[in-house]
Amino acid sequence: MSKKIPEPDLNYLQRVLLEMLAIPSPTGFTDTIVRYVAERLNELGIPFELTRRGTIRATLKGRCDSPDRAIAAHLDTIGAIVREIHDSGRLGLSPVGCWSSRFAEGSRVSIFTDTGVIRGSVLPLLASGHAFNTAVDEMPISWDHVELRVDAYTYSRAQTCALGINVGDFVAFDPMPEFTESGYISARHLDDKAGVAALLTALKMVLESGQEPPIDCHPLFTITEETGSGAAGALPWDVSEFVGIDIAPTAKGQESHEHAVTVALQDSGGPYDFHLSRHLLKLACNQEIPVRRDLFRYYHSDAQSAIAAGHDIRTALLAFGCDATHGYERTHIDSLAALSRLISAYLLSPPVFDSDAHDHKGSLDNFSHQLEHDTQMENDTRVPAVDSLLGRPADEQQE
Repeated sequence: MSKKIPEPDLNYLQRVLLEMLAIPSPTGFTDTIVRYVAERLNELGIPFELTRRGTIRATLKGRCDSPDRAIAAHLDTIGAIVREIHDSGRLGLSPVGCWSSRFAEGSRVSIFTDTGVIRGSVLPLLASGHAFNTAVDEMPISWDHVELRVDAYTYSRAQTCALGINVGDFVAFDPMPEFTESGYISARHLDDKAGVAALLTALKMVLESGQEPPIDCHPLFTITEETGSGAAGALPWDVSEFVGIDIAPTAKGQESHEHAVTVALQDSGGPYDFHLSRHLLKLACNQEIPVRRDLFRYYHSDAQSAIAAGHDIRTALLAFGCDATHGYERTHIDSLAALSRLISAYLLSPPVFDSDAHDHKGSLDNFSHQLEHDTQMENDTRVPAVDSLLGRPADEQQE
């Protein structure tokens, strides 16, 4: 069995998570949380650099500098942006990220203007049962049927504009976190701040263990995952393995669980790498980490955005089990602990293939096997042998 990894510092994980939840970070409005995570990396003594827009690319040195691996979690969350100012003075919204207005209704929010922050609530257009009776229940569910009520003296478009509110202002939804004694953690925006907290905790575990990773690893903290681009332009050139860290929906038809870590084998972008995914499953087994396998049908990740950008890399996805994703989310500390442990085990594991180093590409001698060739060529459909068809007269082949 592999050497046991240390236990995660769950107090650190929960403190970092709570501090990040307090920082609004809808996609496009992430500068503050980038600075926060950069400070945590400085505390750990992990060097990093920033891309122009703010993706963090850190380096955890290993014994060998090629091939590299990368592991990514995203700092951005879902949110909204001011789409229009109604004659009533209230605001029409457009979502940032892909999520339903059903989960926005009733939320307290902050509007970030050019000059300050104004509070408000997101409500359905018919928001009073006393005024509209059962018509409230008959309203369609869409972003066209909700509006933002501003907590300021305004009853007209002109009054709202005078407050400094403009089309294009970002709107952040309150996280409403609650950490229970039973270990459950409920909040908005656990996607992916809980994943970021688990990754930082895993880095702390590796450093405190005194063990040196076998190869260089680049922890990435991306800022546009919710809108699709994510890690597309953030990878160092010599990365051969890329593991995304994200949220695993626990729902009917899914295998993920709030008390385990999930290895996702496919999402809407297609299957993840066979070998890297099985490597992670084997590590979980060896370290006795509770793990699930799952597929995500309506889901995209940083790992798949890297593939879509044209990177020739192996990808996999680790995720913490979470109920009501992109709504009022809930996970359990068990799942985050399992995720931290599996990330640590991965960082301390050898590369899936040494031959993935940039100077060893192109050779069939080192190419992988999913199954042994003879076994893979066997099948139960019993097609005719190739030799039985080649060289036969055309009239016999047509019979």
